[in-house]
This record gives sequence, structure tokens and C-alpha cells, in this order.
Amino acid sequence: MPPAQAPPAPVDADELYRAGRQLFDQLAPPEIKAQFDFPTPQQWDDFAARLQRALDGDSLAELAGCLPEAKAALTALRALPGYEDYADWLEERIDEIEAAQQIAAPPPTPGTNPPASATTEPVPHYRLWLARVHDRPLPSRAAALMPRLRAAFAAEGIPPELAWVAEAESALNPASRSPAGAKGLFQLMPDTAHALGLATWLPDERTDPEKSARAAARYLRTLHTRFQNWALALAAYNAGEGRVGRTLAARHATTFTAIADALPAETRMYVPKVCALIATRTGVTPNQLAVPRK
Repeated sequence: MPPAQAPPAPVDADELYRAGRQLFDQLAPPEIKAQFDFPTPQQWDDFAARLQRALDGDSLAELAGCLPEAKAALTALRALPGYEDYADWLEERIDEIEAAQQIAAPPPTPGTNPPASATTEPVPHYRLWLARVHDRPLPSRAAALMPRLRAAFAAEGIPPELAWVAEAESALNPASRSPAGAKGLFQLMPDTAHALGLATWLPDERTDPEKSARAAARYLRTLHTRFQNWALALAAYNAGEGRVGRTLAARHATTFTAIADALPAETRMYVPKVCALIATRTGVTPNQLAVPRK
């Protein structure tokens, strides 16, 4: 048995920032530097806070307004070695921001046909997301990971098609992480991971494909048991079951469509995105997803 190792010293935030700035100055191509000035710590903190407020807020227009800064930040993250895990998280959020921009755009001019009413869709904005993801190539890790993730979901009695939640959460990067502390294929926060039986330190089991998939499947099973509906379960996975439960109660409602406009802007984009990805990748539409197996 190898000797126990002391935990690594905590990373100094200022030192990490200086290292990132040095890497940018040394390695970023000239065309990247021409488009983007490496932010000061305060600028980055301000942007991260604005983005999180917009994701948590109820305004799609406010979320759409984050697009220029988010794209600039993604360009910088992609140019820096070692920042890929944050970049994959941000790229999935940009996908949602772009969709919010489509929805928040001015209405069509007279004489054009407006889009079909969201109330006629399985979930609001489902058709918009189908159009967005229809021709999207598979993530590079899909061939290696998806059979394992689908098997893990099936082992927990959950429709294996729901394993494609991982594409929306992390672009299928097991090490993807958010500034808020979520990590892994299924972007589990530390407290949620602990409640689901996962370790988050030496090792961080959120980065283990099978263990994190089984944990996410168990969580989705619990949410479906409470809400009896996959769209609501997905909304609760993203926004929190307390938020979804309170909103349903306040509106005396039983469906995602009935409460979508009162949920966070990110959740309003996340649920139809996941449903559209599942339909595109597997051919299973939202109404065809099976209930959990007993």
C-alpha cells in the first residue's frame, strides 16, 4: 500500500491569474491579441458575475446581451493551454445565449410568417433548438463515451437517451468545470455530488464517466418521481427542484410549459436544448421518453 500523500497546497488566485496572463502574452496568436485584451482580474470577475446573473435571471434579452463578452472570453480561453475545461463549459452557455438572442430579436416585419407558437410545442422553443442542433456534428468524445454513459443510465432504470444531457452540460468533456464550482460530464455541484455519494476530493469522482453518469441518473430518477414529467425533471436538474416546485405551486400548474416564463433564462433554453439533442441524436422525441424502470 503506497504511503498517504499530503493534499496539494491551495492554488493562489493571483498566481493563477499571472500565469494565465503570461501564457496569453507568450502564446496567443497576433490575430487573437488584436481582437481581445486579456482582462484584468476585476474585469473577469465583473463579467463572470454579469453572466451568472443573466443565466439566473428571467430576461432572455439580458442573457442575449452577454454574447459579445462571452465570445471574447471563449476566444481567450481557447488560446490558453490548460483552460480547455472552462472553455467547454462556456461554449455550451454561449449556445444558449445565441438561442436567447434569436428569441429576443425584434418581431418579424409585416407580411412575413411569425414562428409557430411555443405553446404548441412539446416544450417552448423546442423547434428553434431542433433547427439549431439538426446538423451539429457529434462531439469528438461521443464514440468513446456515449456507450458507457447510456449503459450507466440504463443500469439505474433511466431511459439511456437521457445520457445526452452530458452534451448540453459539458460538450462531453469529463473535466469540464464552471466558475461556480460545477464539474464533470453532468456538471454536478459539490453538495449535489456528495448527496449522490460521489467524492469531490482525491479523487474527484465527478470526472469519472461511469460514476458521475450513475449519480446523474439517480438524481434524474428522483426528480421524475417528484414531478412525474421529464421536462420538469430537466428544469429541476438545471434550476433546482425547490425553484421548480415553488413555481408550480404558485401557478397551480403541472407542466413545464405553464411555468417556463417564470424560470431562469438559462433553464428556459436548457430544457428544449436537451430535448432537441436527444431527438437529434437518438430519434426519441420528448413525448416518447419512457418513465423510469421500477
